[in-house]
Formats: sequence, structure tokens, C-alpha cells
Amino acid sequence: MAERLPPEVQQQIVKLQQLQAQLNQVLAEKSVLEQELREINRALEVLKEVPEDGEVYRIAGHLLVRVKKNDVEKELSERKELIELRLKTLEKQESLIRQQISELQSKISKSLSKPTGAS
Repeated sequence: MAERLPPEVQQQIVKLQQLQAQLNQVLAEKSVLEQELREINRALEVLKEVPEDGEVYRIAGHLLVRVKKNDVEKELSERKELIELRLKTLEKQESLIRQQISELQSKISKSLSKPTGAS
């Protein structure tokens, strides 16, 4: 395109790029949390099979430390709740960003389809 874009359209394009980067960040965080949630759910399933007096170990750095089954279940359940809450927040953020991107793309398209003499 030989002609320069109007400053307003340039600003909208920059904003669109920022929103797309923000969306990518939200999706990446969401993916990490979903993976952690799967791991927690798997750990809770395994713990169901362990008797109350069975031995449970947790990794702490380069060590395995024996812990009480109830303590681990409680901690995992709390972490699970926290992750689920964070995922709901991220899903709302994702939806909002997608909506903003769609609206901005529409504005940019309209601006670019206007005849050059119109403002």
C-alpha cells in the first residue's frame, strides 16, 4: 500500500497487537494451570487408594519426605480450588480480550474500507 495509514488506524493496529499478545499470555497461563489441575486430580485419585495409615511421601527438592495422608489431601484440595478459581478468572479475561479483539478488527476493517477522501 503506497499511502500511509491514518494515525488513528495505526493506533488501533498497535492496540490490536497488544491485545493479541495479552491473549497469548492468558492462554499460556491457562494451559499451565490446566496441566497442574490434571496432575492434582491424578494425585488425589491415587491418594484415594492409599489406606489411612499408609505411607505418603512428598518431593522436597532432592528429598522425599514422609507426610500425613490427610495433610496432603487437604493441601491438594485447597490448591485445586485455587487453580479452579484462577482458571475461571482467566476464562473471563480470555472472553473479554477476544471480544475486544473482534471489535477492534471490525473498526480497523471499516476504517480501511472507507474511501481515502472520507474521514
